[in-house]
Amino acid sequence: MKEQKVIAVIPARYAATRFPAKLMQQLGQYPVIVHTYNAVVKSNLFSEVFVVTDSDIIYKEIIQRGGKAIMSMAAHESGTDRIAEAVRDMDVDVIVNVQGDEPFMQTEPLQKIVALFRSDAVQVGSLMRKFGSEEEAQNPNAVKVVTGKNGKALYFSRSIIPYNRDQKAGVAYYLHIGVYAFRKEALLKFTTWPQSILEQTEKLEQLRFLENGVDIYMATTTYQTVAIDTPEDLEKAAAILNQ
Repeated sequence: MKEQKVIAVIPARYAATRFPAKLMQQLGQYPVIVHTYNAVVKSNLFSEVFVVTDSDIIYKEIIQRGGKAIMSMAAHESGTDRIAEAVRDMDVDVIVNVQGDEPFMQTEPLQKIVALFRSDAVQVGSLMRKFGSEEEAQNPNAVKVVTGKNGKALYFSRSIIPYNRDQKAGVAYYLHIGVYAFRKEALLKFTTWPQSILEQTEKLEQLRFLENGVDIYMATTTYQTVAIDTPEDLEKAAAILNQ
């Protein structure tokens, strides 16, 4: 099998709903998006790493620091659509989507998601980790995933799944970590499909793949995400950086 060209793309929208301009908030010496970009580059897993953004401010920040950035259209339903626009004419095999608000992204989870694509059967991959408790899993903002024995995702939900009807011991709950990887063809097909019913219901775009018969293979990691969604998250991240 020929060597695959694997790239990482970081979608970076300026106008976040809960925390506007969060990716340009200062975290130590650099804005959040620069930390994320540097962490992905440092993994040495990718032929190239790009930030894809609708913002002149973010674009200039990355370029001025010697990074690679691509300007996209402003109107996109999701980061996945933004990435698809950016890579449509690129000669690449696998695209890894890393969220821009993950300044402490580590190499280990990225290695695991890239490793999934050693199999030609894998069109889409993502990550999960075990919850520490059922109470943690009850949070609707924490997306749950259940898989089959073959590692394929059976379903994603904001509700707690599986439902522990008889309160039997040993049930494991898994958090879905929003790092995705796609073969280019699968990514471009995704953008041609209308939003699916389950996707609209749960507000989870990955369900569009499942409803259209595309398997999502899951890799298990211990990575603890530190996403910057609120000013409080930024304060926590600053505390981690200063440790």
